[in-house]
Amino acid sequence: MKKIKTLLLACVLLLSVTSCFEDFDDNFIVASTSEINDFVWKGMNVNYLYKSEIPNLANDRFTSNEEYTEYLNDFDAPEDLFESLKYLPESVDLFSRIYSNYFDLLNAQQGTSLSNGIEFNLYFVPGSETEVFGAITLVLNNSVADNLGLERGQIFRAVNNEELTTDNITDLLTTDSYTLNFADYNNNGTSEPEDDTITLNGESAELTKVTYTENPVHKVEVINLTPSIKIGYLMYNRFNSSFNSELNAAFGEFNAAGISDLVIDLRYNGGGSIQTAAYLGSMITGQFTGEVYSKTFYNEDLQNLNTDYLFTNTIEGGGAINSLNLSKVYVLTTNRRTASASELLINSLKPYIEVIVVGENTVGKTQASLTRYDSPNFAFENVNPSHTYALQPLVANSTNVNDQLVPNSGLIPDIQITESPSTFGTLGDLNEPLLATAIVDILSADRPLNRFNQNFTLFKINKTQPLEQDMYID
Repeated sequence: MKKIKTLLLACVLLLSVTSCFEDFDDNFIVASTSEINDFVWKGMNVNYLYKSEIPNLANDRFTSNEEYTEYLNDFDAPEDLFESLKYLPESVDLFSRIYSNYFDLLNAQQGTSLSNGIEFNLYFVPGSETEVFGAITLVLNNSVADNLGLERGQIFRAVNNEELTTDNITDLLTTDSYTLNFADYNNNGTSEPEDDTITLNGESAELTKVTYTENPVHKVEVINLTPSIKIGYLMYNRFNSSFNSELNAAFGEFNAAGISDLVIDLRYNGGGSIQTAAYLGSMITGQFTGEVYSKTFYNEDLQNLNTDYLFTNTIEGGGAINSLNLSKVYVLTTNRRTASASELLINSLKPYIEVIVVGENTVGKTQASLTRYDSPNFAFENVNPSHTYALQPLVANSTNVNDQLVPNSGLIPDIQITESPSTFGTLGDLNEPLLATAIVDILSADRPLNRFNQNFTLFKINKTQPLEQDMYID
């Protein structure tokens, strides 16, 4: 099997977009760094999941106001204080974040960002440790890239006519406008990657990022294999509560078609709302209404907030849920992209129905976050108007009904298969490798475990983007 070194998974960046929310009046008093630091410490002291592991967050840490003020003044920026309060940031808390402008966070949680509409993977050129090529993994519906006719699987070797390397990819691919120079991938008729070539073909596309709101219900298909086997396919890219109705409508289509099997494609879904994940679990099933779907556990001072999320037959403010009453579901996953609420869905359904995971090992993130503002109760109401800082700390851990966490190492697929840059295929098509593998299993009594494993090696050289692997409490 081919072994192609993957350089990184680079997605559409969630950049600052403040225009979608009303800005503050220009005439307000700007808070000092010390005042913002006070909010940061108090927000973490009250809410942080790992409070007991951080001595500086102890309730009795300071013996006087003077000592506390001196401590706050030791930090030149709120970001510095926040980072100092995270528990094992290289191995445990990889996800708590601070925002200097919470309008950016609000936009991102509603699916709005600056985007040109493509997501892509970057790989090392075969035989090189410095030369890079890219492959488009996803073209968002009704986006700039979609309107230009770009397609999943297109290969690009250069940007702005400059060939990609490990030294220039960040500069070239993080600007608001750039031109992709496309290439052809040729395996030269062999199964070994050493003689593969990637050659510029003269085609290009100029992309400019614009304000864009993504409907995470990316694709809904009904695949009629036989009169008795009808497969519902849903490509779902984020658990965004703003689109619960669209998600429910997709299951209405599946109900109307009378599907016998279901494939949920979460390969690029990094998480989102826990409640939306509970709604999706209820749509897949329907026979467990009122039973515990998942549980969240807070720090020792907030045990009264521990919550059981239940299977339900209604969406709050959205009417009845379209449930399929299935006893088995297939979920498609990829490494470092399937995380948080996606893993929650798999873990929470497993005690109740058969969940067959096809793809790659998931991220392994069990914690949930909650946006905390500078207000008396850390909610958005009565927020301090003198600054726009907000915290998105980890506040709770999530388990299934049997108190089982998603392992830190992630969920291991039942059927292992890795996406290849030369054979991505069309999402929802019978011949797309991950979906085809699920269909083979649906049609076969003998599950082909690891039959399609391609053993890719993943190299990740940059941090995940905000919300890319987030799971939050509404």
